[in-house]
Amino acid sequence: QAGKVKLKNVSWAIAGLAMKRTKASLERSELVTNSIPIAIDSSHFHGTVRQAKSEDDPNSWSSPGGEKFMIRGKTYLTDYAKIAGGDPLLKLIAVDWFKVNERFDSVALHPKSLVQSEAAKKIPFILVVNLQVPAKPNYNLVMYYAAEKPVNKDSLLGRFIDGTDAFRDARFKLIPSIVEGYWMVKRAVGTRACLLGKAVTCNYLRQDNFLEIDVDIGSSSVARSIIGLVLGYVTSIVVDLAILVEAKEEKELPEYILGTVRLNRVNPEAAVPI
Repeated sequence: QAGKVKLKNVSWAIAGLAMKRTKASLERSELVTNSIPIAIDSSHFHGTVRQAKSEDDPNSWSSPGGEKFMIRGKTYLTDYAKIAGGDPLLKLIAVDWFKVNERFDSVALHPKSLVQSEAAKKIPFILVVNLQVPAKPNYNLVMYYAAEKPVNKDSLLGRFIDGTDAFRDARFKLIPSIVEGYWMVKRAVGTRACLLGKAVTCNYLRQDNFLEIDVDIGSSSVARSIIGLVLGYVTSIVVDLAILVEAKEEKELPEYILGTVRLNRVNPEAAVPI
């Protein structure tokens, strides 16, 4: 019986590799194919958190591959099989770590936001994920993801960007993974995918060439207690996050990773006032 289970797992893995979307096929389905790509140089965008120079660089960010994250495969609706994620569709260009007295929405509209810079206005599309962390003071962890080409309006991503808030709430998903940290933090955070719009309040701002998602972690007592634990050990934690739009229909499968981030021992004292 154990041998059969192993064989089944192996066959699923082989099938998953065969059905995983390549970066090229993903771009063909989600982005406008006949558009000339914009060269995006992340050195032109300066967030308040620096990009990591090495794996041990504290208070920094990097963008890992999506292979460690298990996402829905092509046959998920019939056999619940998941596959390893591939390269993210969008490029992480900057991370901000702000401290504020009150919850701060619409970061992208701030005059000094990198989204308002001339370089950012040339990017076809930017996804801004603003994680609002309740504490004293409150924190905003803001990640900026860029597309090299315009988004295909008929694609899943296109329907998410310009869809209703109810559609977005039902689809916006985050997968966490504590790479380094105490066992209690790993157990509290877990590795299960979470539909953020169902777990906490998300507010959406769609303008110009961007969509901002403001994630109010304080709107859930469960999320608030987990993030409180994480903040207590945050200077010794390395955490990976993947964001994606959940696939619910066969034509949308297999899923793909929108973007990733690795946060390496972020220091609350380094947060910058807005």
